Amino acid sequence: MLSLSRSFTWLRDPEHVHNIIKLLLKQLVSKAPVMLFMKGHPDAPRCGFSKKTVAILGETGVKYDTFDILSDDEVRQGLKTFSNWPTYPQLYVKGELVGGLDIIKIFG
Repeated sequence: MLSLSRSFTWLRDPEHVHNIIKLLLKQLVSKAPVMLFMKGHPDAPRCGFSKKTVAILGETGVKYDTFDILSDDEVRQGLKTFSNWPTYPQLYVKGELVGGLDIIKIFG
């Protein structure tokens, strides 16, 4: 008989869990060709920086998907480490970090 407690021992290994989270974040940032991680949603941004970023992207006409980082604390904290970028919003193009609002302003 299979023991569930032994089957999930890998969950106790912090390095293994870290690698799984890193893989999931990599998939999430690549979910769409252009991905914006922001506070709130495009129709209801929950901070001024997110609101400005949405406005700039709207002016360009670029299609993008979003993720509300306030809805998932593990994603919010993990993405900071994953990207080595401590603030939000964060814009990814083809799975690569472009930057935050300050960088987007330059290219927008």
